[in-house]
Amino acid sequence: MTLQDNVKDYYGKVLTGTQDLQTDACCTVADTPGYLKAALANVHSEVKARYYGCGLIAPLALRGARIIDLGAGAGQDAYALAQLAGPRGEVIGVDMTPEQLAVARAHEDWHAETFGYRNVRFLEGDIERLDALDLEPGSFDVIVSNCVINLVEDKPAVFRAAFELLKPGGELYFSDVYADRRLDEALRHDPAAQGECLGGALYWNDFLSVAKEAGFADPRLVTDRPLSINNPELKAKLEPAQFHSATYRLFRIEGLEPSCEDYGQAVVYRGGVPHSETQFMLDNHHVIGKGRVFPVCGNTFRMLSESRFAPYFEFIGDWSTHYGIFPGCGTVSPFGRAAAEIAASGGCC
Repeated sequence: MTLQDNVKDYYGKVLTGTQDLQTDACCTVADTPGYLKAALANVHSEVKARYYGCGLIAPLALRGARIIDLGAGAGQDAYALAQLAGPRGEVIGVDMTPEQLAVARAHEDWHAETFGYRNVRFLEGDIERLDALDLEPGSFDVIVSNCVINLVEDKPAVFRAAFELLKPGGELYFSDVYADRRLDEALRHDPAAQGECLGGALYWNDFLSVAKEAGFADPRLVTDRPLSINNPELKAKLEPAQFHSATYRLFRIEGLEPSCEDYGQAVVYRGGVPHSETQFMLDNHHVIGKGRVFPVCGNTFRMLSESRFAPYFEFIGDWSTHYGIFPGCGTVSPFGRAAAEIAASGGCC
């Protein structure tokens, strides 16, 4: 049985609800903000009953955005995001499991009546083959995915297709599961491990390489947490590997640099992003308070100035002077280190 067959069977027939999950791998956030709880309250009860996880992958500033939800399942996230996008936005949910899509589609009219507008549609398809769907390249503002990419075999194909579908400055904002090492082939193809989002988990450093090769030059980690495995038998199979759930944002911006370079630039958050009035979080290293002059590297400057976030910021500086690596970015010059320090650090550092 292929990975695709295993996933269809597990999510279409084996699972009946969140209570059937044997790990918390699909749980994406600890605390759901009030505005997202309000959006989820407007989702049909049958759709919510067929949701296999917790939390919601929802970046900020979605009003009027064109969005794809990869692995939309029964549609909970898509219907919640539709409310954030509003009547001028659009959400397209893509999933390969007929049983899940049947639930999502059965309630399209109910949600349109509840919202007061219709802006959601669902496509049956494999997210490894997004190019086979009738989706216009370079036409989407945001692509989201909630703990799904680990369930596909050809992960590079997903990232390449996402890059092509995004507008310049658009972003792939997604949650997934990562391992601290490459897993043995037997574990990768274990049906229960696959269905629980662990067998297909990428080694985190391989993920970074895959994302960059697809064109996303500077992946940004937003949040992460360690995972619990509640099934003792499954836990014993997977040990000693450790797993984390993480949310990343990847921007389609051509020419980002491989390191954080300092050009003496800064930004000022003006406020105005809904539900983030006093501070704006780009990633786990960039939490920008309103009104504060906040020094940034060149890549961060571009992520904010060339994306949908640009209207909410003032931009200070240009590209006329380069000052080297941005302080505190985790990269230092290799030159001038003492011989003893080099020897102690090991040959690969």
